[in-house]
Amino acid sequence: MRKALVIGNWKMNGLQARNAELVAAVASGVADETFARVDVGVCPPFIYLQAVAQQLDDTAIAVGAQNMSQHASGAYTGEVSAEMLVDAGCRLVILGHSERRSLFAETDADVAGKVNAALAAQLTPVVCVGETLQQREAGDAESVVSEQLLQALAGLGAEALEQVVVAYEPVWAIGTGLTASPEQAQEIHRALRKVLNGLSAEAADKMRILYGGSVNAANADALFAQPDIDGGLIGGASLKAEDFIAICRAAAVAG
Repeated sequence: MRKALVIGNWKMNGLQARNAELVAAVASGVADETFARVDVGVCPPFIYLQAVAQQLDDTAIAVGAQNMSQHASGAYTGEVSAEMLVDAGCRLVILGHSERRSLFAETDADVAGKVNAALAAQLTPVVCVGETLQQREAGDAESVVSEQLLQALAGLGAEALEQVVVAYEPVWAIGTGLTASPEQAQEIHRALRKVLNGLSAEAADKMRILYGGSVNAANADALFAQPDIDGGLIGGASLKAEDFIAICRAAAVAG
């Protein structure tokens, strides 16, 4: 049985006072026994990682980054390494988000390099895959996300694969208010599980595949009830404590 996981991706949002208020509310809201069945994480902007990690130090909530460099150190102005993230208190890192791919031209090869660097630093990579609306309408959704996943995880053995989290985020549903139906999401999650099974049957059954793309308190129950959806990577709703807590509760109940 895979334990549910819900991660809040704050993107480029937040200021110190607002962050502290949000973190305090979320930590308090997920503190009771109901939430023992779900792992929870938050991913603030780089500049706030250490402050949020310190605030959550006595809780079970994991702190993660929204991106990182594949390089360990050196003349890479503006970049942040896996070792730096660990030093700041991070336990996970989002990699290959569609906004990084589309706005900053990240390639599958870039994502693969970052996955390996994260694993070497004992960070949990949250590997994002997703298709555009044009690719979905052309009937290519499964092949697109499958290839993205295969490229990101190339060369990893079963032990390394078990440390990876996968997040399916249809590009057409990110920040648009559109959401894949539970059946559409499950169809892609099933396909991704099949890809993972081809890499390692042992690892595939243990690996968590999250859904992201306009997840909210109203649709979380139906999404998380699907057999291959193990939680969510949450964008805008993670900036509202009440909504994020409700989503975490839905994952805990489903789990």
